[in-house]
Amino acid sequence: MGKPVVLVVMDGVGWTDKDNGNAVMHSYKPQIEELMTKWPHTTIKASGTAVGLPSDKDMGNSEVGHNALGCGQIYSQGAKLVNESIESGKIYESQTWKDAVSYCKEHNGKMHFIGLLSDGNVHSNISHLIAMLREAKKEGVKEARVHALLDGRDVPETSALTYIDQIEKVFAELNDDNFHACLASGGGRMTITMDRYEADWSMVERGWHIHVMGDGRMFSSATEAIETYRREGGYTDQYLPGFVIAKDGKPVGPIDDGDSVVFFNFRGDRAVEISKAFDYMNKGFDAFPMPKKPQVYYCGMLQYDGDLKLPDHFLVAPPHIEHTMSEYLVKKGVKSYACSETQKFGHMTYFWNGNRSNKFSEELEDWEEVPSDIIPFDQKPWMKATEVTEKMEAAIASGKYQFLRCNYPNGDMVGHTGNYEATIIGVESVDLNLRRIMDACTKYGYTLLVMADHGNSDEMVDKKGKPKTSHSLARVPFAVYNGPEGTEIKDGDFGLANVAATVCKILGFTDWPEQWLEPIIK
Repeated sequence: MGKPVVLVVMDGVGWTDKDNGNAVMHSYKPQIEELMTKWPHTTIKASGTAVGLPSDKDMGNSEVGHNALGCGQIYSQGAKLVNESIESGKIYESQTWKDAVSYCKEHNGKMHFIGLLSDGNVHSNISHLIAMLREAKKEGVKEARVHALLDGRDVPETSALTYIDQIEKVFAELNDDNFHACLASGGGRMTITMDRYEADWSMVERGWHIHVMGDGRMFSSATEAIETYRREGGYTDQYLPGFVIAKDGKPVGPIDDGDSVVFFNFRGDRAVEISKAFDYMNKGFDAFPMPKKPQVYYCGMLQYDGDLKLPDHFLVAPPHIEHTMSEYLVKKGVKSYACSETQKFGHMTYFWNGNRSNKFSEELEDWEEVPSDIIPFDQKPWMKATEVTEKMEAAIASGKYQFLRCNYPNGDMVGHTGNYEATIIGVESVDLNLRRIMDACTKYGYTLLVMADHGNSDEMVDKKGKPKTSHSLARVPFAVYNGPEGTEIKDGDFGLANVAATVCKILGFTDWPEQWLEPIIK
């Protein structure tokens, strides 16, 4: 039998010589330096086609990254899946699209589109929205409304008006005597609607009031709303308060009985809660009070949670991920442990297990979550790294597990704030805790694999010298600490999907699924 393995994901810690506000390069990180010089190490791909995205210009993200780590394969993901479906027209042949169109037509209702208005390609793409608006008109929908969640995170931090102008031009082109589309409401993605992991339901409640009820501060246009909020509060796009577009003192597009609603984000984590609100509103939903519960047809771009079957209706079938590492290890009788704080707990479990909420085995898989603070992460950049480490140390020391994994979110979550100084502290916090994990692995005879899922904190400044809040295209570090004697990195160009076979090889297995990519070690 091989050696037991501990795997650490340093979320958002890319590895590059380029210095555009490189908080990884400039942080004090003796552990990472040791791993990337004195132990078998390389850098691996974590973006673009290596994780199933359309092109190598597409930044990786934590969802596709953990899918690839957990399944050892490359599946078409998110934007690529939806692109393929829209280009082929398959999306419009789906029963869900047909039902959404017919529902609002039969009830003389409106067709609403809620989602992130940008081309960031991480949660959504404005081109998908535009394609669906054109098709809706073609199919005889009379009224369409767009509820714009503003990005500023996967795209430049004050770029919202670029996308507002783009969609307004599309309305101008499409609107005529038989069709009318316009913006109805909006707000920043970190203020309304797009909460995840049930960290802050009040965001979704605010979104419900803004989108569904038309209950919020009113403006004559989205441009006026954005310019006013920036002037009053200096907000960047992701934090803009919610707004309602009104005419003659009345909201132009509340969501009413007989309407259809399409949530057009393709990424699941920040789409689950709003989907629960729509799908469960008459099924005992109690996360927040709902003064208005319209009878609507609701659908998502994708099914955001395969186990909860959420939402009921979705436009594009998700990648059916098979042959995951967890499933393989369960068949081998290997007991595993997964841990992170709330912000990345879903990545270590749901995404790792191929978009499944449930374990393959209650007996062989233990998961432990450390609740994240509800606070802007640059105010406490060390986050819960120490608490995660303490749980990992205890699990290693218990001797119960042959495979343990954890995620430190700091490099990503603090990186997303755009605060360079705080991000340095975030990276240093992870490095400090790595020492304790390394020492525990040495003491108890574990091999430690250290890597990241994508870049972010390695590039904190954009081309104009402004704070950059999005992910990067950087490769990520990969190092083997305390590996079996004679461990060497193979020659080759590897990616996140090569990690699963690497883990299983160190564990002493050789018969992993043939679908997997090869291991990184000889």
